[in-house]
Order: sequence, then C-alpha cells, then structure tokens
Amino acid sequence: MDDVQRLVKRHQSIGKISTAFIYGILVSIAMNFFWTPGHIYSSGITGLAQIVTTVTERHMTFVVSTALGLFLLNVPLFVLAWRQIGHNFTVYTVIAVFLASLMIKLLHPVHLTTDPIICALFGGAVNGFGTGLALKNGISTGGLDILGIVIRRKTGRSIGTINIAFNSLIILAAGFLYGWPHAFYSAIGLVVNARVMDMTYTRQQLMQVMIITDRPKTVIDSIQNHIRRGITIVHDAEGAYHHDTKTILFTVISRYEMPDLEEAMDEADSSAFVSVSEIYKVLGHFYEPKL
Repeated sequence: MDDVQRLVKRHQSIGKISTAFIYGILVSIAMNFFWTPGHIYSSGITGLAQIVTTVTERHMTFVVSTALGLFLLNVPLFVLAWRQIGHNFTVYTVIAVFLASLMIKLLHPVHLTTDPIICALFGGAVNGFGTGLALKNGISTGGLDILGIVIRRKTGRSIGTINIAFNSLIILAAGFLYGWPHAFYSAIGLVVNARVMDMTYTRQQLMQVMIITDRPKTVIDSIQNHIRRGITIVHDAEGAYHHDTKTILFTVISRYEMPDLEEAMDEADSSAFVSVSEIYKVLGHFYEPKL
C-alpha cells in the first residue's frame, strides 16, 4: 500500500511540475508578446514587477528586469506561505514562480503588434488561462494568492478589497508612466484576465444541488464515495403526478466537482431528478481541500 501511495504522490508531483512549466510559458508569452510591446500592466505582483522595471529603466543607473523583480518580490510571500500555509504548498509555489521568471527571461520579446487594445485583450486572456490552469491543478502562482489564503484562514474574509486597491494602484501607475489611455487599456486587460481565469479555474464556484429520488441511501453513499460533501435529507416528499413518496437531498458542491456528481448519480439512480443552481454566497462551514 505504501508503494502505491508513493507512486500516486510521484505522479501528482510530476503533474504539478508539468503544469507549473506550462504556466511559466503562458505568462512569458503574455508578458513578452503582448504586455511589454503594448505597455500594458498585469495585476498583482507581476504588475508591480513591471512597474519596478519601468522606474529603474528611467531613473536608475541599473535595471531590475521584470523576471528578476517577479521572483524577488515574491520572496517575502514565500516565507509567509512556509510559516502559515504549508511546506508542500510553498515548494510548488516557488517552482511555479521560478519557472515563470525563468521563461520571461529566456523567451525574448516578439513584437507581433503594439496596438494596446489587442495587447491588453490577448495578454489578459493568455495569462488568465495559465493562472486558472495552475490553480485548477492545485498550484499557487504566488503573489496576492498567498496573502489571500492567509487572510481567509485567519479572519474568514476574502482579500477582495486589498486586491482591488492593489490593482487600482497599478492602473494609476500605468497612467503616470505611459499615459492615461494605457491605464484604461491595462484595466481592460485585468478584466479579461479575471474572466478567463474564472472560466478555467472552477473550484471556487459553488453550486447548490437538489436531488429528488426514491433511492436516497444508495444516492448518498454514491455521492459521498465520490465527493467529500455533507447532504441534508428531507423525508416524505410527494410527487404531484403519481403521488408516490420521494426523498429530497440537498448539498453544495464546487463546479469543479460536477463531473464527479454526474458519475455518482449515473451509478446510484440515473432516473433521479437533479437540479443544479449557482450560489451567490455560503455562510457557515464549507469544506475546502487543504492545499
């Protein structure tokens, strides 16, 4: 059994490192093919690294490259993650950020276009897909992700306000450094980045599931074998058409778990009525897998 577990962990590690490599390539494409030629700033620490590069180019005798700045600015957050989140999480985060920095350095800029709108749209889309892919495979891309996890664990609150404030400062910096049209283009890029990331990374999107079945025990066992979720049971429901007795089951899952739910229902009761709807907010305990 230990050999099997070691084999599974090794497979997972290879998968995560491979995903980190793909993420590094995608963020370097966004940076070198679109953002840099179009004078567009990214969000979070990546955007801050771009600002540091621009300022040192214009006002210093030395230049801190975006690749180097991205890694150095993340170092304090690596320490925070190591102490507050977990060693395994931190190791993969360091790998992801290092590969992103390395690929930005190695992949030389290609000026496909300098049109700021095209650069904002495509840069945001490529980076958003890469970030979402990394998060979907359990890898943090560093930066404000780490701060967000720590704050959520300590206070139960999200980092939304801090994130908005930080990115607003980056947009203002874009305006001062490249002109206000570029600030608005950078804002467009941030929106595209966020939308594509949400489309790719579905683990944080919650869904309410209502199941009407006459085989409740089989359905519950099947779902809980596939997904770690609690289920609320409403007994003695009645179907209006045949007036037969039904049981209603309620649970909340992430969109990421939808394929597992569908597989569980096919195994347990393929004729059950299942309704799935998006949730705006959940209060109380909701299990999230540890990173």
